[in-house]
Amino acid sequence: MTSTLSAPHFHDEEAAYAYIEARLWKDGRDCPHCGTIENSVKLAGKSTRIGVYKCRDCRKPFTVKVNTIFESSHVKLHIWLQAIHLLASSKKGFSANQFARTLGVSLKAAWFMAHRIREAMRSVDLIPFGTAGGAVEADETFWGMDPDSFSASRMGGYGAMKVLTLIDRDSGRAKSVVIDDLNRETIEPILRENIAREARLMTDEAHRYKRIGREFAEHGSVNHSKDEYVSPDDITVHTQCVENYYSVFKRGMKGTYQHCAKRHLHRYCAEFDFRYTNRKALGVDDGERADRILAGVKGKRLTYRATDEGRTRSVA
Repeated sequence: MTSTLSAPHFHDEEAAYAYIEARLWKDGRDCPHCGTIENSVKLAGKSTRIGVYKCRDCRKPFTVKVNTIFESSHVKLHIWLQAIHLLASSKKGFSANQFARTLGVSLKAAWFMAHRIREAMRSVDLIPFGTAGGAVEADETFWGMDPDSFSASRMGGYGAMKVLTLIDRDSGRAKSVVIDDLNRETIEPILRENIAREARLMTDEAHRYKRIGREFAEHGSVNHSKDEYVSPDDITVHTQCVENYYSVFKRGMKGTYQHCAKRHLHRYCAEFDFRYTNRKALGVDDGERADRILAGVKGKRLTYRATDEGRTRSVA
């Protein structure tokens, strides 16, 4: 995508279809029903919808929207492309209320569109962090109130929701996981699954990391309780990268989104992970970042029932 919203695919429906087809069908137009590649014909006629093809094998019609986050959506594709660009280029997020005002859609549609786009942002990369022996930072943060975690320490109130984040310094990737508690039994499996054994693990002084730290090539830690943020013995031992990630995450969640139910928090984490992993410092501009979101729309259809089930209050 271009860096501005003046390009034709942001304002014309046919141009939007052509733009998405060129990116999702790079290896040939594949039928989502039977999987046949390049054996379909485009339908034409006054009553034919834009972008409809018919497979010569299974004889079923399809468009580029099938099996993507756009499937069954009544929102025009060029509006979808505007929404993707806005969420990709907004460092601290773009609320549903802002989407509704900017795009001219209902608040319900805007909320659902934003969650679908976050699904496209969700990484499916299984490459472990720190594969080349690089440093991987791990830390946790707290957000909002967790209805599943009753905390007596807060005078009978609920405890906060908890997020564990890993940062690969070499690749610049981020991965955040919503967790129920800070016990070793919860955190250790996540680290084993996502970090290569040859990596250098960097954490704070928390005891929950000491046992798992022995499983990696090195475990460096800093003592934040004593105002130590960089090790005096080795300046590469710190958790400043993950702390910087959390500074943007907290500003976005507090200033832009404000409210978030626990069942939706993993998608907001995926959003901030994606923008951090594809940030300008790594050579990714707004247009390329939006195109990378578009590359992740296939196979991630999200229905409104699945997203909204049991929702008690709206999410900004």
